[in-house]
Amino acid sequence: MELARDIHAVLAKVCEGAEVVVEWDNPPVAIIRSPIPKGRLLSECIALAEARRSTVTLDEGFMKDVEEGIVSRSESWNPPSWE
Repeated sequence: MELARDIHAVLAKVCEGAEVVVEWDNPPVAIIRSPIPKGRLLSECIALAEARRSTVTLDEGFMKDVEEGIVSRSESWNPPSWE
């Protein structure tokens, strides 16, 4: 698929999660991809676990653990001083 000929089709593929390598006179010169990695909804994760016959149990503390993980990843890292 050529970018210059059908940019809408190329961007539609990018929105679906594809990466597009742009070549100019054969060597790659750019990669077009979504700036936001595609994630899964919790419902998709549960369905996937069920399809794999997982024995995981989502107890009442599960959401609290998820929220704590999100908060901890959102905080800036302050490494210890070596002085």
